[in-house]
Amino acid sequence: CSSCCGLILLKTVGGPCLLKRVSLEMKPQVVFVLGGPGAGKGTQCSRIVENYSYTHLSAGDLLREERAREGSEFGQLIDNHIKEGQIVPVQITINLLKKAMEDTMQKDETKFRFLIDGFPRNEDNLQGWNTVMDGKADVKFVLFFDCDNKVCIQRCLERGKSSGRTDDNRESLEKRIQTYLQSTRPIIQLYEKLGKVRTVDASRSVDEVFAEVKAILDKEG
Repeated sequence: CSSCCGLILLKTVGGPCLLKRVSLEMKPQVVFVLGGPGAGKGTQCSRIVENYSYTHLSAGDLLREERAREGSEFGQLIDNHIKEGQIVPVQITINLLKKAMEDTMQKDETKFRFLIDGFPRNEDNLQGWNTVMDGKADVKFVLFFDCDNKVCIQRCLERGKSSGRTDDNRESLEKRIQTYLQSTRPIIQLYEKLGKVRTVDASRSVDEVFAEVKAILDKEG
């Protein structure tokens, strides 16, 4: 296919140059989407998908789907971690993300740009990603939705009235906020030192936040 193959000239001994088609494997182009629970990551990712050629992968959604999948060997383990507001073992999360990207690109070779929402959430996540995905994916930048913790909690409690999520309650939210502050913020700060963080004030309305997101993506190309 034209998008994943190239043409090269081969000079044969004592003969003419021949054209040979070679496969050029496309690497996933990744934007990590980070922010506290209730910062609006999922909402903004949906807007981005509608307007840009990105595929949205939510680490949390993939884990919840795996937890609910009949016969999953990791279901109970994932369930316990989510209820306690803890981070699921990195190998499980990365394998789910890797499989989702591979499946997406196999179905449509033009779908190689991914928003990975809610990952990496701690140093273990980041080290695991660097180990498993080294040379297999390019992280372009981190899209950071910065939002006041009180606003985040209120949004999640409101969402919990209809979401059916077991972790949209005040007790779980307090734990999730602490996990975020202790584990995820240092990852964002690490990427900031590399000049790879694009920060958005996520405490505003959905439309106002997306206007800033759009400006960032238009600039990044």
